[in-house]
Amino acid sequence: MNTLLNLAAAAVLAGTPLLFGTLGEILTEKSGNINLGVEGMMFMGAIAGLSVPYFYEQMALMAGASPSGTAGALMALAASFAAGALGALIYGFLTISLHADQNVTGLTLTIFGTGLGNFFGEYLGNQAEGYAALGEELKSAFHNLSIPGLSQIPVLGKLLFQYNWMVYFAIILALAMNHFLRKTRLGLNLRAVGEDPAAADAAGIDTTRYQYTAVIIGGGICGIGGMYMSMVTTSGVWVHNCVSGYGWLSVALVIFSVWSPARSLVAAVIFGGLTVLRLYLPIPGMPIQIYEMLPYTVTILVLIAASIRQRQENMQPKSCGVNYFREER
Repeated sequence: MNTLLNLAAAAVLAGTPLLFGTLGEILTEKSGNINLGVEGMMFMGAIAGLSVPYFYEQMALMAGASPSGTAGALMALAASFAAGALGALIYGFLTISLHADQNVTGLTLTIFGTGLGNFFGEYLGNQAEGYAALGEELKSAFHNLSIPGLSQIPVLGKLLFQYNWMVYFAIILALAMNHFLRKTRLGLNLRAVGEDPAAADAAGIDTTRYQYTAVIIGGGICGIGGMYMSMVTTSGVWVHNCVSGYGWLSVALVIFSVWSPARSLVAAVIFGGLTVLRLYLPIPGMPIQIYEMLPYTVTILVLIAASIRQRQENMQPKSCGVNYFREER
């Protein structure tokens, strides 16, 4: 029982960066754009989310002051969102304005963002004469919370009330995005753009503005997922290739959650559990490669099931991956 409880808690923590990446890509694809650069944007968010509070800490120490953990956390959040949004803006300009191929552009963004993150991460390490790491004051801002009374509840306390603030932020974001896409006029307009931009344009919806907004905000959310990797998963220490394929898992998780922010909550926990399963339920003699295959195997099975059911609400937006040329309307 204790092992399963620990596995469930670890699954939530491991699934949180996947949830950020998935939410960002869902929002992007709802506008009719498929951005395969999630990995690159997460790398950009990871290095920005670490380097900005790192330099803030160094400046505070040089001035003889004590760095604020809250200020550092807010800086990391803002910097990672801005870095991911910048990567998405590059993608948006190339695909929405210049009508470049979306798949090729996304893959290029992944290569660019990965190289950029690792380059500046190694640069910070060289400047620090070893490796770049934050002090305990800033690290403590990302430690798991202890909510008086609630955190001490047997079983439920560990399952629900002992995570860091980014876990709860991701949950709120998923629920808010689900409400936005299903219940608000702007969200319905965005979905209309993703399904048929020509019809949405004819109805007076500014398709370009909706696409740019969704792509940029979606990229920023992916960047926050990368910051989670560098600030929580690696505890404020830059580790080469720290994102480690989580961007690609997020792209797969979009299919797993059938483009639903609400379902992505459950899907992220499942995927998070699959990524750490070998640490809690090892099977003697089973190769580690089998464990690493599990998330992708489950994704394939879900994709097959969704294809068989052929329900429109569970399908990818129709115009996803296809550039819209207004002149051909």
